Amino acid sequence: MKIVKTIQEVRNEVKSWRKEGLTVGLVPTMGYLHEGHKSLIDRAVSECDRVVVSDFVNPMQFGPTEDLASYPRDIDADAKLCEAAGANLIFHPEPEEMYKDGFCSFVDMTGLTNALCGLSRPVHFRGVCTVVSKLFNIVQPDKAYFGEKDAQQLAVVKRMVKDLNMPLEIVGCPIIREADGLAKSSRNTYLSEEGRKQAVILSKSIFLGKKMVEDGERDPEKVKKAMRDLIETQPMAKIDYVEIVDNTTMQSIEKIEGEILCAIAVKIGDEARLIDNFILKI
Repeated sequence: MKIVKTIQEVRNEVKSWRKEGLTVGLVPTMGYLHEGHKSLIDRAVSECDRVVVSDFVNPMQFGPTEDLASYPRDIDADAKLCEAAGANLIFHPEPEEMYKDGFCSFVDMTGLTNALCGLSRPVHFRGVCTVVSKLFNIVQPDKAYFGEKDAQQLAVVKRMVKDLNMPLEIVGCPIIREADGLAKSSRNTYLSEEGRKQAVILSKSIFLGKKMVEDGERDPEKVKKAMRDLIETQPMAKIDYVEIVDNTTMQSIEKIEGEILCAIAVKIGDEARLIDNFILKI
């Protein structure tokens, strides 16, 4: 397995694979990899002849008061995980490699990005769409793999690929959880011992909401209220949103039917903002 830092090195490697008729998978990440990321790499390795993992903390998707400077980084540990999972190449560029002096071109979206995380993080999805588009252009993969924990991001990327006629398949992969249910996230490392205990309320509320829908509840307001009430039992938990939306359009719904996304974002004190969700087809 190689680690490269320049766009040209990636293109050279992919070009040599293409000459051999090999298929290429891409796993875009911001590094500090955990078992959730490994599940994406495992899926890519099982479906593609060669796998590229991008390891890049993208400054464009962070707001001015967000955690760009403190976001955890450990390329050595990332490399060990990638190699063990069977990845062939890590693309680990510096910001200056991705965004040259004078950079002024962006990929943006309306509609899908106006709700959920798009409300509280207004620059986020423009940064996501721009960097993911660049990665697709650089690697030109056959398939790209994203976690369903970031459900809105997955929907946005799928729509972007469809709208812009990008020649690749987007593969969503299930949420990977800790033994106590908390969704795995690089930001979990921010949590204190007490914060970590209280953060489990996110997954508990997700499991509650999912059971209510599976048991027949079709009023989204009742499900959201029950979830909110449970989250608010933890003093450190500050709700950003608890929403139930159409999983394709990300728009609010009056009745639970079709394929729905129930998504939450909760701040645990001043330690971390965490997200979780469930998707059901009724």
